Amino acid sequence: MLVVLAALFATLSAWQVQRLQWKQDLIARVESGMKASPLPFALLPKGDLAGLEYRRVSLGGRYQARSTVLVSGASTRGSGYWVLTPLSGAAGVAYVNRGFLPLGSKLQDVWQETPTGPVSITGLLRITEPGGGFLRANRPSEDRWYSRDVAQIAASKRVSADPRLFIDATTEALSSPGAPIPGLTVVNFPNNHLAYALTWAALALLSAGAAIVLWRRPR
Repeated sequence: MLVVLAALFATLSAWQVQRLQWKQDLIARVESGMKASPLPFALLPKGDLAGLEYRRVSLGGRYQARSTVLVSGASTRGSGYWVLTPLSGAAGVAYVNRGFLPLGSKLQDVWQETPTGPVSITGLLRITEPGGGFLRANRPSEDRWYSRDVAQIAASKRVSADPRLFIDATTEALSSPGAPIPGLTVVNFPNNHLAYALTWAALALLSAGAAIVLWRRPR
């Protein structure tokens, strides 16, 4: 039994080493993408975007204010809403997370302060968030949103936006004084895999040592 446990713990340790390498590669890719020059929205590939998440992107166009949604969420400033508005430009339509507003903010006020002229956005590419929030499903019929499910939001607002993504704005040209606060994206990838790998390795050694002691014990 101890031999089996030792083999199991060794396997788990090796798996955590693989996870460590994957996590380090992910962190390196994200950090590189966040520091790179903005990639024009028009140059994004048509297929899978997973390798481009958190990549800096630039785009321009005009907001479709009446298709804005407020998505419940939390930031370093507390609970409130993420303001998602579609931006229509020559390269297509993309939902932009313009930033954060506190609880009590009204959608009508957001419409009124939304820039009506051309704007330029620099932000981070994010992957759509289907399925609603934790224990709370989106309710399109009530215009209540708990996750940034772009396909569902776009369908509800009848907007032909790219369903794969939204852009977390870090800067916005022509923003008004009452505009949402951009640049609050938190990028944090916990990396405890080395500690886990060492723990499983220690358990494997202890199990193997105990097995040897028992095997050598006089009968």
